[in-house]
Amino acid sequence: MRRPTVLLFDVDGTLISSDGAGRRAIERAFAARHRSGSEACRHFSFSGMTDRAIVRAGLTALRVEPTEAAIAELLAVYLDFLDAELAAARNFRVLPGVEAALDAASARGEIALGLGTGNLRVGARKKLDHAKLWHRFPFGGFADDGEGRAALIRAGAERGAARLRVPLALCRVVIVGDSPLDVAAARANFFESLAVATGPHPQDELRATAPDHLVADLAAPEALGLLLGE
Repeated sequence: MRRPTVLLFDVDGTLISSDGAGRRAIERAFAARHRSGSEACRHFSFSGMTDRAIVRAGLTALRVEPTEAAIAELLAVYLDFLDAELAAARNFRVLPGVEAALDAASARGEIALGLGTGNLRVGARKKLDHAKLWHRFPFGGFADDGEGRAALIRAGAERGAARLRVPLALCRVVIVGDSPLDVAAARANFFESLAVATGPHPQDELRATAPDHLVADLAAPEALGLLLGE
């Protein structure tokens, strides 16, 4: 009997490339709400960060107190801008091997297929609706569940185990992501990590974080077997 398995996929750089739509939407939100907002996010990468952590860092850079109300306001404005930025993205695409991997995983009754993403749930839905992939993921862990990536990954894993109707401790949990923070979140929860070099981090940089598995992309010949535990 195959072991119950929860697969949690990151969104940006793992499932899709949104051509920078998310970053542009957040930058527009800061510019709309703060006089020097164009400086908020200029000096740091969003890779692997949650939406809440990005907004907190941006407010801190502007020397604005990152209260819950201030963070919530910026996130609401960001979500308003996101639709337009997605529509304007010229190079938006689903990344190699993604659809075949999702097809194979969905066909297996012992696998629960979900998201483990730093996006807010609404933001993830907007992006994946644009890619016609949202319907593939009936659950997930999102920035709504925690500002730190380890916490939201844990929430997603618990939801996946509940769908399989088995205790989480009996599940194999695989975190699929393109950043060192995905690998770190998997390790913090004692989950398995599958790093993909389809985002801003090259294979050598990801290898240095010691993921359990590393592939160039999900179209790599070995990727499907690693996902399915074969």
